[in-house]
Amino acid sequence: MENFYKKVEEIINKDPRYKADAYEFVMRALWFTQKKLKKQGHLSGRELLNGIREFVLDQYGPMAKTVLKHWGIESTDDFGEIVFNMVEHGLLHKTETDSRDDFKDVYNFDKAFDVFKNHVIRKPKATLVKPNTKNFN
Repeated sequence: MENFYKKVEEIINKDPRYKADAYEFVMRALWFTQKKLKKQGHLSGRELLNGIREFVLDQYGPMAKTVLKHWGIESTDDFGEIVFNMVEHGLLHKTETDSRDDFKDVYNFDKAFDVFKNHVIRKPKATLVKPNTKNFN
């Protein structure tokens, strides 16, 4: 893992748009997604992005979008940039058909990470209890 952090430092020196935590998060999200999909090795951009969405919500809940923004991530395109920075430094591998376009506008961050939108809070149904009038005479 020490080699990972050295390479991340090299990446950040070359491309300072994203914090080191973002790179570690993407790697952890990759492992999370591989385990969830029961896949070893390569994931498509869409598979990874769906796993990232689930993982970030699991880890940070309502703060997910805030945390991502703090790391410099504001769109799915940013995840593509991070992944391809990692590919260029030997931390990840790609196939011949993989490209940054696989990450372009896959989902809208406002909708994907708004955990409260469309969440309906239902009021419990009131149960009417007929008073015992015998005790009121």
